[in-house]
Amino acid sequence: MTDMQNDLYLRVLRGEKVERTPIWVMRQAGRYLPEYRATRKQAGDFLTLCKTPELACEVTMQPIDRFGLDAAILFSDILTIPDAMGLELVLEEGVGPVFNKPIRSQADINALGVPDPERELAYVMNAVRVIKAELNGRVPLIGFTGSPWTLASYMVEGSGSKEFRRIKGLMFESPAAAHQLLSVVTESVIQYLKAQVSAGAQSLMVFDTWGGMLSTEKYQAFSLAYMAQVVSAIKSDPACENVPIVLFTKGGGQWLEMMADTGCDGLGLDWTVDMAKAKQRVGDRVVLQGNMDPVVMNTGRAQVAEQAEQVLSCYGRHSKNDKGHIFNLGHGIQPFAKPDNMQALVETVQGQSAQYHD
Repeated sequence: MTDMQNDLYLRVLRGEKVERTPIWVMRQAGRYLPEYRATRKQAGDFLTLCKTPELACEVTMQPIDRFGLDAAILFSDILTIPDAMGLELVLEEGVGPVFNKPIRSQADINALGVPDPERELAYVMNAVRVIKAELNGRVPLIGFTGSPWTLASYMVEGSGSKEFRRIKGLMFESPAAAHQLLSVVTESVIQYLKAQVSAGAQSLMVFDTWGGMLSTEKYQAFSLAYMAQVVSAIKSDPACENVPIVLFTKGGGQWLEMMADTGCDGLGLDWTVDMAKAKQRVGDRVVLQGNMDPVVMNTGRAQVAEQAEQVLSCYGRHSKNDKGHIFNLGHGIQPFAKPDNMQALVETVQGQSAQYHD
């Protein structure tokens, strides 16, 4: 039991019966909100915003205050761990995240260490504490990380990529080196997530942004195996006993059964996945999260309501034979989304989903 004012999100992940479908949105604190843009301008740049706990709390709370969503997610970035490892993250305008010191050799891999979350990443843990206090039980707080494969991809490429020539080259040419890199990143991810729980996170999410560009064989060996290690480490730690963990592989709809085998509590679905078929495949084993196309949020209120209702209908009635559904977009909300459409989305899900629950 919990003394939270709104614990729908956690109850679904615990497999409990709920009266309606909870909703939160990936990147719900972001550039589509004018109040976010004002706070970011005050901070001066994105990384300063992330590294200032009070400002990270302010933008985390903005969508909660404005829209009444059912969960808050820590405002941070997936690349905090590589930055703490000494790769020197910078955000270049018009380019995105870039590392000044990317992984370029075996010696670079050998030199990597696991950062102490309460030292090198103290600003993240402090942000969790500040946000948790500010929420004061209104809704749960989600902590998160990038997946080991996604983090390693950025670390080796040095930035985002379309071809992933360097990381795939490492995977094919020097698999032992790739596994060595992934092992140290995985241990870093585990310690990072455990520290977030210790600081107050009540649920965890792993964003595997780049797993979908692998073949099935390579996905199993270089992405999923390491996410499974993360899940196992969280589940076996008594301090994280009641903290659910959700995995999301963008472009990973063909691997849902394998992802569920990790023992995670939920799976995020992108918009290319048929929700009804996903429910048939794994719905009795894990909660499903998703999966409206984010571009709909740049259309009109009528289209948003229509597409939200379609996702709810596609999941269908909640029965004792399935774990449940958390409404979300199929990926992060985009900067051009209209705030009024977010309001329409929340109102539709919170108002229309009760009919699918007994």
